[in-house]
Amino acid sequence: MSQHALFSASCKAWRSLSCARSELRLDLTLGCGQTFRWRETADGHWTGVMRGKVWTLTQTEDTLWYYVYSHHRNPGTETRQKGKVEEEEQLLGKMSKRMIDMKQEEEGLCTVVSEPDKKEEELLRDYFQLDVKLGDLYKNWSTVDPHFKHTANIFTGVRLLRQDPVECLFSFICSSNNHISRIQGMVERLCQTLGTLLCKLDDVAYHDFPSLQDLTDPCVEMRLRDLGFGYRARFLQQSSQMIINSHDPDWLQSLRSTPYLQARDALRTLPGVGLKVADCVCLMSLDKFEALPVDTHVWQIAKRDYNFAPGTSQKTLTDRVYKEIGDFYRKLWGPYAGWAQSVLFCADLKKFQKLKEEVLTDDKTELKINARKRDRCEEKQKTQKKKSKKQQRT
Repeated sequence: MSQHALFSASCKAWRSLSCARSELRLDLTLGCGQTFRWRETADGHWTGVMRGKVWTLTQTEDTLWYYVYSHHRNPGTETRQKGKVEEEEQLLGKMSKRMIDMKQEEEGLCTVVSEPDKKEEELLRDYFQLDVKLGDLYKNWSTVDPHFKHTANIFTGVRLLRQDPVECLFSFICSSNNHISRIQGMVERLCQTLGTLLCKLDDVAYHDFPSLQDLTDPCVEMRLRDLGFGYRARFLQQSSQMIINSHDPDWLQSLRSTPYLQARDALRTLPGVGLKVADCVCLMSLDKFEALPVDTHVWQIAKRDYNFAPGTSQKTLTDRVYKEIGDFYRKLWGPYAGWAQSVLFCADLKKFQKLKEEVLTDDKTELKINARKRDRCEEKQKTQKKKSKKQQRT
């Protein structure tokens, strides 16, 4: 049986691309709630599904390492995968097709690509949007926002992902009145039930995200209700049905070239898609970097850390307050406001509070060390003064 890969620089199956940790931190980026398909399968190793492939990622200080599993497709799955392949080719442009020798690493369902594949590197660069210079953005935000500057010193390398619009939309429909760990479980059950099996590693099955066609079947709602999706099951089935019936198959993808507010309004016509879900999809899959998802958590950050007054007397987040909060941040941070907001959102998650505690502990230790150095320096100066006075008397 195949196993989850562990990093070895000498293993040819591991490939790399240059990427400083300050530009991308895998633990923060993959664990902050913008994607629900990745798990830490070993210390510093993240395994998940992206663009129809199973990957394990890890990093050193200046390098991102990746290990790509492939799988033997059954003839019946070829048609289901065709749409994803075509979308992938459209996304990356026309690339030279070549045969890739596959090396069977060990018996089991999974194999690993043994030769470097430029296409996979481009997929990874596109997914993490590595053309965006995150360090420059952090500097700009820190210049205009003292609170962000303090947070940025701890939470570096939080990037926005460029996800598949279908996966992003239906994942965030599941997020309604939910927390990250529960959304992860729901998305995983959705993929296990309706998605194509890609790979098995250490008895863990990895499935592709279901296609729109997979989600439109009338029996999907009942199947998902049985899996604990509740009212969200109806939204998933109805939204997929509406896209299939009223739009082109690539409608979601086409919204990338549509202005932000127009794209958001289009998404809001779908069942189960309100302002927050629409903004999540716009920001995390449709290249609308000014989109800024606001929930009660983000609202509390605005009130607590920025003394943002509008709506403080209200118990619910109205559309008016939602807009005012978004406009406030957009004015403060500029055209990449959605990226900046994701850093503060990440920094406020309970799962990452230990990072703050570690930094505070290190700061206290450094202060104590500096205080001791200062005391020794002052004591030395006093001793030298005493010696100087004695010499003057003699």
